[in-house]
Amino acid sequence: MPLIRRLSARAGVLAALIGFALPAAAAGLKVDYRILLGGLQLGTATFSGTFDDSRYDMRVNGQLTGLVGMFSGGSQGAASTRGQVSGARLVSSGFSATGRAGSKERTVQLGIAGGNVTAIEINPPFEDTEYRVPLVEASKRGIIDPLSGMVAVAANPARPTEAANCNRTVPVFDGTQRFDVVLSFVETRVVRKPGFTGSVLVCSARYIPVAGHKPSRASVKFMQEARDISVWLAPVEGTRFLAPIRISVPTLLGTTVVEADNWSLDPGNRRASAQ
Repeated sequence: MPLIRRLSARAGVLAALIGFALPAAAAGLKVDYRILLGGLQLGTATFSGTFDDSRYDMRVNGQLTGLVGMFSGGSQGAASTRGQVSGARLVSSGFSATGRAGSKERTVQLGIAGGNVTAIEINPPFEDTEYRVPLVEASKRGIIDPLSGMVAVAANPARPTEAANCNRTVPVFDGTQRFDVVLSFVETRVVRKPGFTGSVLVCSARYIPVAGHKPSRASVKFMQEARDISVWLAPVEGTRFLAPIRISVPTLLGTTVVEADNWSLDPGNRRASAQ
C-alpha cells in the first residue's frame, strides 16, 4: 500500500497503542482537517490529543473521500501514540498505525523506550526491500514516532511562537524508514479558524532520508529536493504544546495541504487515573 507508506512519511497520519494513564486533569484538543490535493478535496482527518506538563496521548484518524475514496476502495488510516515530556522534547512510549485499502489491511507497531526502538511488528511485512538503504541499529536510536513528531513543546511556555520552537531537527522512524525533518523559522502570522484565533508559527521543513529508503525512487528524490514544505504550529491554550493547524507538502501529483476546519479545546478534559 504505497499511499499509506507515503502519508506516514510525510505527515505522519496513521492507528492505536500502548499506554499509561494520564494525571487526573489535562487539556484536551480535537482538530478536524480537510486534506486537499491540487486544491481538490482528497479526504478528511481528525486529530485528538490530551496534554499536560509531563505526558501526552494523541490519535489521528483519516480517510479518503469522494471519487478518490471510491476508486481507491475507501482507503483509511489511523495512528496513536503516548509518551512523556522531557524538557522541550517528547519521548514516545510506543506507536501504532493501521492502514486499510479495500479488503487489504496493514498494521505497524513500534515499541519505544528512552527514544530507542525496542520492537517492530509489521503485519503483513513489506516485501519490496531490495535496493533500500539498510536499517542498522543506529538508525533506530534517538528517534521519535511520526505522530509525536507532528507536535512541538515550547521551551518557554510564555512565548510559544518564538523562533526557537521551529528551529529544530525531528528524527523520525516509522517502522520501515528513518528520516529527519529539518524545521526552520519563517514567520509568525495571525490565523482565524472556528475555535482558534491567534498567532501561529510558520516553519519551513526539509525531508532528509537516512535509512530504509530507496535512493533511486523518483518520489524520494523529489521530496529531498523540495523547498516548499511548510508546517504551521498553533499553541494549545493552557499547555506548552503546539499542534499543526496547516501542513503543505509538494508531491509528484501536486501540492497536498492538510488544513484545520475546526479547532476545539477542552481545558477541563479529565481521564480517570486508573484507565
